Amino acid sequence: MGHMKTTLELPDQLLRSAKATAARKGVTLKVLFTEALEAKLASAENKDEPWRRHFGALKGLRAESRKIEKVMEREFEGVDREEWR
Repeated sequence: MGHMKTTLELPDQLLRSAKATAARKGVTLKVLFTEALEAKLASAENKDEPWRRHFGALKGLRAESRKIEKVMEREFEGVDREEWR
């Protein structure tokens, strides 16, 4: 993996906070900024399509939905159409 140098202008307070955080974590500013940017970019990818992040959690609901639909079908089969006219 290659590296590129760049210059950034940051608000004074943000840079002071970043330096303090890096010191507490025992890492360099380069490492802190790299980790922070990687996390932000990964988060941005998920925010482009927020439904993707939670889609896997909904997989189990398909089977549950089918069960509910079958119960409803059975119940409606027992409804006398003449009563509802």
